Amino acid sequence: MLLLERYWPGMGWLQVLLMAMYAAWLTGRFVAPKDAVRWRPQVWRLFSLVFFAQFFLGLVGFEKMLMTGKLHLPVPALIIAGPIYRGSDFFMPILFTVTALLVGPAWCSHLCYVGVWDDCFSRNRSEPAQLPSYAPVIRFLLLVFVIATALLLRYLAFGWLAAISAGGLFGLAGIAVMAFLSRRQGVMIHCTCYCPMGLIGNWLGRLSLFRIKIADGCTECNLCRRSCRYNALNPADIKLRRPGSTCTLCGDCISACHSGQLGYRLPFLSARTARAVFLVLIISLHAIFLAVARI
Repeated sequence: MLLLERYWPGMGWLQVLLMAMYAAWLTGRFVAPKDAVRWRPQVWRLFSLVFFAQFFLGLVGFEKMLMTGKLHLPVPALIIAGPIYRGSDFFMPILFTVTALLVGPAWCSHLCYVGVWDDCFSRNRSEPAQLPSYAPVIRFLLLVFVIATALLLRYLAFGWLAAISAGGLFGLAGIAVMAFLSRRQGVMIHCTCYCPMGLIGNWLGRLSLFRIKIADGCTECNLCRRSCRYNALNPADIKLRRPGSTCTLCGDCISACHSGQLGYRLPFLSARTARAVFLVLIISLHAIFLAVARI
């Protein structure tokens, strides 16, 4: 799986060492919440850039850049739809599930190769809008649609061209959602209302022990709401002292809180230690994913 080992057999240990040093350096940049807000989008963009650079190199003939040597469209919805259609190749759903168990829904705010585009578009507006209450229903219906379409294509024996065309159209529609809706609303509409994997990530994230909690000393100043691009800190959520169901543990809200009432929570640990454990896990995953071939 390591790229360096593929091109120079026996040198995988060097890549492990280099990525460990990179992860250690990066963790230092994330220690202060105010610094983490600045570094997270930059690191996330780096991951997407490396991902798609390797993907396109794989397309033009550098097969060692691809984990399986087979073409997989880089559309997040196909993480679930692809295996359903093929009836095999469950590597990505397993990887997604294990990641969610380790760091909750943080895949969507740190590791998704497309979600970072939504983040970029949403930052066109300084203050995010509040989405209507029915917004989560749309994403659930789209999840049902994606699964039903994959099953239909499989059982009607449609060929790969029809399947890849359907996946490509869904991906292009998602980009349109980012460019027009996320940009206008200042909210990551693709991630919170369109992408089925975002919803699955939120569901699986409930099995993780990591949470973001709002302490009782919260003054309800709503500064955290202005920093949240995932529509997870509406006034009703703040009153309940916990982010909404679309929270991805991005942590931007922590630095926005001037009174220090927001923080990561992990059973039996202080908020500071819980955040340190979360950072070690998510940055380790980031470094590992950078080091391996693209699927």
